[in-house]
Amino acid sequence: MFFANSAQTRWRTVARASAFLIALLTAACAALATPASKTAPKKTALKSAVKKSPPAAAKKTTAKNVPAVSARKTAPARSSKTRVVRRKSYSRWTEPTYADSTVGDLIDGEDLVVRRAAVEALGLYNGTVVAVDSTSGRVLTMVNQKVALTSGFIPCSTVKVAVGLAALSEGVIGRDTPLRLTRRTTMDLTEALALSNNPYFARLGEKLGYERFAYYARLFGMGEKAGLNVRGEQPGVFPEAPPKDGGMGMMTSFGTGISLTPLELAAFLAAISNGGTLYWLQYPESQQEVEQFVPRVKRRLDIARWIPDIKPGLTGAVEYGTARRAMYSPEAPICGKTGTCTGGTTHLGWFGAFNDFGETKMVVVVLMTGGQGVSGPNAAEIAGNIYRQLHEQRYFARRPVFSPALLLAR
Repeated sequence: MFFANSAQTRWRTVARASAFLIALLTAACAALATPASKTAPKKTALKSAVKKSPPAAAKKTTAKNVPAVSARKTAPARSSKTRVVRRKSYSRWTEPTYADSTVGDLIDGEDLVVRRAAVEALGLYNGTVVAVDSTSGRVLTMVNQKVALTSGFIPCSTVKVAVGLAALSEGVIGRDTPLRLTRRTTMDLTEALALSNNPYFARLGEKLGYERFAYYARLFGMGEKAGLNVRGEQPGVFPEAPPKDGGMGMMTSFGTGISLTPLELAAFLAAISNGGTLYWLQYPESQQEVEQFVPRVKRRLDIARWIPDIKPGLTGAVEYGTARRAMYSPEAPICGKTGTCTGGTTHLGWFGAFNDFGETKMVVVVLMTGGQGVSGPNAAEIAGNIYRQLHEQRYFARRPVFSPALLLAR
């Protein structure tokens, strides 16, 4: 009996101890499972809530809890009358790309067939077109005379024609002379003209030097009036020294420092077209002046021997180079040179060309000014359309004859 009672006592003691341990463990587990926000002080809970809450949730809560007036101040609703202010787009070009380029032109002495083709080809673009008879120097049409007669613009890559002739004349290169540009790249004059390669002509400029190139540039008419008593004409500018920024390389690849007029470029290209005669450009202002027109020679250029070396590059520019848009018929080849660059706050697109077919030889110079869409290839397309229209009208089938004796016989 004594042993039985002892066993029961021991069992009760163990049971009580086990119950106590179980209760203690349960309390400990409950304490560990309790959220920190319930046991932490209020300030700590608020700080942690601010740090952990995402911005979107905070804004959403604020919008719901603040008074209506305050909500309107912080998040105003857009009504149908709310004015939306759009940011204006910025453009560095101050000259418009499109304009009426015929305003103010005097056309009483022009060839109206040529003018009509030029105006239609230029269309809405802001620019000028000058067409000149290569064998007489008569200006057949001058669209946008205000621009054509100004003191000129940077010639861009059209200067490369003069650079090429100067280098040929001075024996710096021959037509097929390969000029090394990089470790693995060489190029000759024909390809360089067709593709308007800037490093090639920069190298030519460095080889020529300022004095030799300046001599030929002025000989070709740069920096002086191209016209004879053309009302309102201003001469271009040829600098007294190469530009400080880029030197001869920039001058002979981009025309930096030079100001060229469309009339000057037209007279120079006419001399290449006719074999070396630089005519004074004359612009008749009436039909009477047209009937009494007599060509006037400004000077003879000793370039006849080099013209066969320069022409393949000018033809190649139209056939496969930068002036491909001027191409319209293999049976009516055009020789030309494009130019694209920036003149201050105006983008420039040049193209000067002459036809190498037919009896009537005509130079066309297109100069586009403005911003987007202005380039040498676009100018080439305009000139190509002029030649195409006149070719379809058989304009180049006959060549006008200018003879003082014939005029006196009338």
